[in-house]
Amino acid sequence: MGGYAVDPWRSFRRTVGVVLFGWGAAAVTAGASYLALRWVWVPIAVGVPLCLGFALLLTLLHRAGWIALLSFVPGLFVLVGAVQYAPEAALEVRGVRESVVIVADSVDETGGDNHRFTLRTADGEELEERLTYNGDGSGLEVGDRLDVLRDPEGVAPVEQADEVDAAGRLNGLIGGLVAWTLMAVLAGRRGHVRRRRGKTDSLLLSL
Repeated sequence: MGGYAVDPWRSFRRTVGVVLFGWGAAAVTAGASYLALRWVWVPIAVGVPLCLGFALLLTLLHRAGWIALLSFVPGLFVLVGAVQYAPEAALEVRGVRESVVIVADSVDETGGDNHRFTLRTADGEELEERLTYNGDGSGLEVGDRLDVLRDPEGVAPVEQADEVDAAGRLNGLIGGLVAWTLMAVLAGRRGHVRRRRGKTDSLLLSL
């Protein structure tokens, strides 16, 4: 059974384009995080569609969807790293460490799932910033004592000191991008072979 003539340079350009899109998506998300340090939802709103776009491009490049599904795992590292690196780096550079006690939780008043903890220092001063958690996974309650890092300029949101790890976020981001790059190369290679064999009908689980 004869194959189809497929330009290898065109396949190469497609692969490079997907790789550049992935790295560009991470850069744009990180840039949005840097420009909107206090509003975490902004880089998330930017990064999620870009990560989904990368998965879609992998599907089109490969002509099969399984590798795109796998890309969501490193995509999570890319998204978290790009969103969290800038504010955590700012806290590490200029943050002030405070020993605080939680004196109130906004969820007690609203009955929702998002927590905004009011913090009081050892000197009895109540911080203007609130420690925010979305959902019930924080494990924190009123009366708990903890160390936090706060931005004296009031730009980066306050965070628990032991959870601030800018280097870890950056390593996760780079690791996710490396995995995305390898997946794009594999998708480009397999997509070229599939097109050469005329297998362009399935976008789901075909190898």
